[in-house]
Amino acid sequence: MDKALFIAMTGAKHNMMAQTARSNNLANVNTTGFRADFEQARAMPVFGEHHPSRVYALTERPATDIQSGSFDHTGNPLDIAVQGEGWIAVQTPNGEEAYTRRGDLNIDPTGMLRTGNGLPVIGNGGPIVLPQGQHFQIGRDGSISVNAGGGAVAELVDQVKLVSAQAMGVTMEKGLDGLMRPRDFEGDLPADPIVTVESGVTETSNVNAVNELTTLLALSRQYEMNVKMMKTIDENGASAGSILRMS
Repeated sequence: MDKALFIAMTGAKHNMMAQTARSNNLANVNTTGFRADFEQARAMPVFGEHHPSRVYALTERPATDIQSGSFDHTGNPLDIAVQGEGWIAVQTPNGEEAYTRRGDLNIDPTGMLRTGNGLPVIGNGGPIVLPQGQHFQIGRDGSISVNAGGGAVAELVDQVKLVSAQAMGVTMEKGLDGLMRPRDFEGDLPADPIVTVESGVTETSNVNAVNELTTLLALSRQYEMNVKMMKTIDENGASAGSILRMS
């Protein structure tokens, strides 16, 4: 295959992957606690018999923007937002532990505390199950207590597991399910008492809709240029072949 055609094809392929990531960001602009993804490719020189003079797109591990979103005050005592660096521990459908910033919590009919997308929230001894018919409040340390009212002493029921990747010196990476996991770290992260939450609020997505839309438009233009380049290379190759046959 012609090197120029290969370069144009890889450029078009990874441009489409970048558009997919940006489109997903834009689709989650209103998803609580969502973290935006970056493009997944970078330019690499083509090495051969001579000096490297051309570049092609090389796939990389997707990166995630972990900057915090803004706080949205809901007044719901079960809603929490992590302050600063930190994560809420949840249980995945296959029973593993993963981490999220999604703090729009609710209690299902069985009493299990879940995130807005249905994942069980992990406490001191696994997924948190709360007694029925009670009103609860969540403290700054993630402790869940019965809101007795009337000045009565609140009864501690459980505690949301809050972790800090920074304190453990590990890097978090996002999986295909949108949940974060520590990279190059075996086992689950331990609870960190330094991480705090604010109740009655949720953290919004950190996606900048205007930036994502303008980036999508730029990527679309670049894709068109790659397609035109492939067409031109194909036409030039056909013309060159025709000339060779005539000679």
